[in-house]
Amino acid sequence: MKSYNQVLPFSFPDGITLTVKREDRVHPFLSGNKYRKMKYNLEQARKEGYTKLLTFGGAFSNHIAAVAAAGAHFGLDTIGVIRGEELESEIEANATLRLARQQGMKFDFVSRESYRAKEDLIFLEKLKKKYGAFYLLPEGGTNTLAVKGCAEILETTDKTQFTHICCAVGTGGTISGLINSCGENQKVIGFPALKGSFLSDEICKFVNNDRWELINDYHFGGYAKINEDLIRFNNDFYTQTEVLLDPVYTGKMAYGIIDRIKKGYFPGGSSILMIHTGGLQGIEGMNKILARKNMPLLIENIVCKKENND
Repeated sequence: MKSYNQVLPFSFPDGITLTVKREDRVHPFLSGNKYRKMKYNLEQARKEGYTKLLTFGGAFSNHIAAVAAAGAHFGLDTIGVIRGEELESEIEANATLRLARQQGMKFDFVSRESYRAKEDLIFLEKLKKKYGAFYLLPEGGTNTLAVKGCAEILETTDKTQFTHICCAVGTGGTISGLINSCGENQKVIGFPALKGSFLSDEICKFVNNDRWELINDYHFGGYAKINEDLIRFNNDFYTQTEVLLDPVYTGKMAYGIIDRIKKGYFPGGSSILMIHTGGLQGIEGMNKILARKNMPLLIENIVCKKENND
């Protein structure tokens, strides 16, 4: 499959248009920015002779699901170091972990305290003794090779057709690639999905220009935090466009873009390209959390959900 641009049927003032790049359509499981981040990392792993991938993530990590799918597709063993020992007994009840295991991933459940040491050499050496040689993918997948892959999201026509490129921000890899490949007259705007000002420093490690900005007003309280306003927005967005958004990343980005349009942030005549970075596998898990809280549920793609559970 290949991503494509879809003009959204919204009527904005002053000739402003909004288009979504459907990176979520690249692959049913290895979709969006995860495909881009892993492209050159997988090439490097094969070049160095590795047959095993190891990475880190939480209970509903898109990255964990994508690495497992990549391993299944390319014939590589995969190991996921998962934050939270209590999750070991909840694999079948957790949509992300269940899907990853179906794709062949093995898990190493660690305490949250141990997980914080995931980048320490001593911790990594213990993992090497336990599992043997592996190619290490960082949590979230961001490294220099990931940024190189994300730079390929923008096609040649995207660099001249649009005035603004918008994306959700997690670890900073995707927006870094977009910044490096954007046109000279374009501005890249990131909408962080989590609190904190540290992301700017992370992005500066990878980028080669200053045509970018982070808007920190739409994290909805922090990573994976959600309220009824965002649920209603995501569901209304799907009803109007038939484009599903995930509640952790793309939903917050789209909410922020439309809110900023209404508030006059974008100049008249702006043509905005919104990058859909996938992550739809996380909707099922979020809905289980919402159900326990007696909150409204997010619309799910029933076809994809059936495929994931088969």
